[in-house]
Amino acid sequence: MKTKAIILDEKAIGRATTRIANEIIERNKGIDDIILVGIKTRGIPFAERLAKKIYEIEGKKVPVFTLDITLYRDDLTEIYKEPRIEDRAFDKNIDNKIIVLVDDVIFTGRTVRAALDALVDLGRPSKVQLAVLIDRGHRELPIKPDYVGKNVPTSRNEIVDVSFKEIDGLDRVAINEKK
Repeated sequence: MKTKAIILDEKAIGRATTRIANEIIERNKGIDDIILVGIKTRGIPFAERLAKKIYEIEGKKVPVFTLDITLYRDDLTEIYKEPRIEDRAFDKNIDNKIIVLVDDVIFTGRTVRAALDALVDLGRPSKVQLAVLIDRGHRELPIKPDYVGKNVPTSRNEIVDVSFKEIDGLDRVAINEKK
C-alpha cells in the first residue's frame, strides 16, 4: 500500500484524546457510572489512553474493559472459515452503567453494530455512547459517534491506518491507497 497522507501525528492524537476525554466528562456531568469499553484491537489502547487522561483531569479511575466482537460480525465467514472464540475481558456488571464504546475508526458502522449486539448479551447499560479517533464516513447503518477525534472524508479506495505505540511502535494516522 502507498501512504497518501499522514493526517494525525503523535501530538495531534494526544490533543484529540484530551478533547474527547473532556467531552465525555462534560456530557456525563462527571465520571460516575462510566465504563470505557475498547473494541478489539485498536480500540483497546485508545480506551486506555482516554482512561488515563480522565484520571489526570478528574483524579478518579474509570474502568476499561475489552470487547472482542469476532463472533458478532455479520461478515464472519468472509474473515475466517471457522469462527474463533476468544475471551471477552468483562469482570464487572454493566447493568445501569454508562458505556462508552471506544474504537479507532468508524467506517460502515458494522463493527459498532456487532459491539452493540455483544453488549446486550452482557447486560443492560443505562446508556451507550461511542467515541472514535477517526470518522471516515461511508456509513451503511444509522450509527453516529458521540465523540470524534477527527472527521476524515475518504474514498472507498483508501484505507485509514491507525497506529498506536502499544501495538505498532508509533503513533500516527495515515491514509493509504489500495493498490
